[in-house]
Amino acid sequence: MAREAVKDWRGRILGWVETRSNGEKVLKDFYGKILGFYKPDLDVTTDFYGRHVGKGDILMTLLR
Repeated sequence: MAREAVKDWRGRILGWVETRSNGEKVLKDFYGKILGFYKPDLDVTTDFYGRHVGKGDILMTLLR
């Protein structure tokens, strides 16, 4: 599993994107709470509760 930091323009870490071996991505906030998922086989982004947010990889829209 690869883990990449998401930073703002000042360089502060806002969260993390973890990419699994099957290509799925998990977005976590700074404190480790899961915010959403991207499933490449369906090409859909869902929030923590499983609700569809949109088509494609738009995980960053879930990060505040």
